[in-house]
Amino acid sequence: MRFHMHLLPTYFPDRMSPFEGYYREVLEEVALAEELGWECFWFTEHHFLPYGGAIPNPAGFLSAAAARTSTIRLGSAISILPLHHAVQIAEDYAMVDAISGGRLEFGIGLGNTAIDFQVFGVDREESRARFEESIEIILKAWTRDRWSHDGAFWQMQDVSVFPRPVQQPHPPIWVAGVSPESLGWAGRHGCNIMTVAHSFPPEAYVPGIAAWRAGIEETGSDPRNFHCKLHLRVWVDEDSERARTVAEAAIAQYEHVATVGRERRIPKPPGPYDWAGMLASGRNAYGTPEECIRAIQNTLRNYEFDILSTTFNYGGIPHDQVMAAMRLFAREVMPAFA
Repeated sequence: MRFHMHLLPTYFPDRMSPFEGYYREVLEEVALAEELGWECFWFTEHHFLPYGGAIPNPAGFLSAAAARTSTIRLGSAISILPLHHAVQIAEDYAMVDAISGGRLEFGIGLGNTAIDFQVFGVDREESRARFEESIEIILKAWTRDRWSHDGAFWQMQDVSVFPRPVQQPHPPIWVAGVSPESLGWAGRHGCNIMTVAHSFPPEAYVPGIAAWRAGIEETGSDPRNFHCKLHLRVWVDEDSERARTVAEAAIAQYEHVATVGRERRIPKPPGPYDWAGMLASGRNAYGTPEECIRAIQNTLRNYEFDILSTTFNYGGIPHDQVMAAMRLFAREVMPAFA
């Protein structure tokens, strides 16, 4: 199994460094992930809220990370295509690929927060149509010297975009989604996919992943040549009780901030949070190295994926503890899945 790293920042100004310090800490975590053997580091795009809003522009952060690393790949998880002008996205992420020497993984999606569309003045009902037209323009910009476009949302004539990506014909493209509509589209367009363990139970992904595989096969390609990445919150400590205390407090903070100013994507189950059930089904993973290995084995039994994208920095866990947990995980957990 391959390991990536994922950051959806949950920023708490009363207990975390000011932004200039916080960004330095995150870049230190990227450098450490490269040193310890993670293959890719992914950054989300969110706006206006403590849930993810600390990094509203992944391209800017990816460029900063590229300047401080040399081998780790760098991904957007995701660029919210409907919110932005497609040419601007093409330019921004082509620059990331150039600055990094061809290490960009380009993750895209529709977005999932109503306030984004309200503030940017975009009709959310148009999000899928805008998404599809946007990626059409981005691929023209990345693969053609001069091009024109006449679509429902954008019209332009005789355009050249600089720079072009280092990776040709273009960087790998990933699509985030759950539904057969989104993941089937990804398959038909030759894209890898991104899924999330804590947001959706395993059965929620079965129809979508089947549609993704069917879409790939429709193009005459082999699904084994494509990737499904699963995002999982993890925590590891030599002491089981300390690991549980830190992880559960951070998860509780994460779950709370994810609802502030946002609608839930799926209804909250009745009753208290099912800590044991989330571990047993592989939707969270924490404990000693041995317990963490067992939890990830639960994830493997329940979800279909070939890349595990781990998150350590969540819910206000201090930077020094994040770095220590990354080191322990790399030393004692990752080898179990080699």
